[in-house]
Amino acid sequence: MTSANPASPAQRNRAWRHIGRALAVAAAVAALAGCEDKNTFVAPPPPKVDVATPVQRAVTRYVEATGNTAPIKSVDLVARVQGFLQSIDYQDGTFVKQGTQLFTIEPETYKLKLEQAQAAEAGAQASLRQAEADFRRQTDLVQRQAVAQSTLDTSTSNRDNAQANLLQAQANTRLAEVNYGYTRVSAPFDGVVSAHLVSIGELVGVASPTQLATIVAMDPIYVNFTVNEQDVLRIRAEAVRRGLTTADLKQFPIQIGLQTEPGYPHEGRLDYVAPTINQSTGTLAVRGVVPNDKRVLLPGYFVRVRVPFTQEKNALLVPDTALGSDQGGRYLLVVGKDNTVEQRKVQIGPADNGLRVIESGLEPDDRVVIAGLLRVIPGQKIDPQVTKIDQSQASAK
Repeated sequence: MTSANPASPAQRNRAWRHIGRALAVAAAVAALAGCEDKNTFVAPPPPKVDVATPVQRAVTRYVEATGNTAPIKSVDLVARVQGFLQSIDYQDGTFVKQGTQLFTIEPETYKLKLEQAQAAEAGAQASLRQAEADFRRQTDLVQRQAVAQSTLDTSTSNRDNAQANLLQAQANTRLAEVNYGYTRVSAPFDGVVSAHLVSIGELVGVASPTQLATIVAMDPIYVNFTVNEQDVLRIRAEAVRRGLTTADLKQFPIQIGLQTEPGYPHEGRLDYVAPTINQSTGTLAVRGVVPNDKRVLLPGYFVRVRVPFTQEKNALLVPDTALGSDQGGRYLLVVGKDNTVEQRKVQIGPADNGLRVIESGLEPDDRVVIAGLLRVIPGQKIDPQVTKIDQSQASAK
């Protein structure tokens, strides 16, 4: 039995080359299959975005302005009689009631002048009684032809002079009473008195009235502001529509707030409207009156003012966070029926209780993107998450 011839070295080399080629082809196929798996693209799902329909409710329209507070009454307290200042009867800067004595100016001299005038008046009354008695006697004697008519004429003249002297004495008494009253300077109304301008012992009222201090009424207080011509036209048009008179306009409420206060916590009413518009500024001067019993408002404060003049029943409102802006103005991102985002140009109005009024460009059933504006772009499909606008989380007005 003969055995098979062993393969030659050349045959073995050719076999290994065939095996190497097969392995290379298999590796290439595997590599191509791996590349195909890595390049497979799966589109991400649409982003979830909070959307809501606008709030629809009644909104009060306001005319807003800035103004200043001013006292209703402010009076310089002066010395109306001459004399030495005897006492200062109040503490600088305190609140006083009407009639409170504030200064005393050397009353003794004027009290003596009053007593002197009263004595002269009493003497004039006595002289008149004597003259009247003499007139009655002379009249009786003339009727009995006991004396001449000239005697009665003299008696009549004496009586008339006595009456005139009494009138003059009475006037002098009243004048002395007035001057004596001027020695005590009292508060003409409730208010706060400034620091005194003179000291005890100074001579006051020498050539002209001397200012002693100033008293300022604090409650109520004026608020002076101006309204531009466009707002005046709007208010007058609304007044005509509602049949309001000028007297009715003066009863309009006003609301004011200080720069450090949120909102408009102080309420009052209109008090005065100027009859003409200032042609140089195009504004109308308006004044309001605001209660100030706690004296929170001081004269001269800069204040924010708003006056309600009409009410819109079905206004549309969104939070300020839903609004975007570009060179074309303000816009909202609105979601269409196919959940595609659309950029909608809108006209905005005033803030109202934390939300922003949308004047135009929005419908009541529009779905508005209310958060995450930077995560979506117009034309993009989204997964809308319908929610409601929470006013407590809206931006403050």
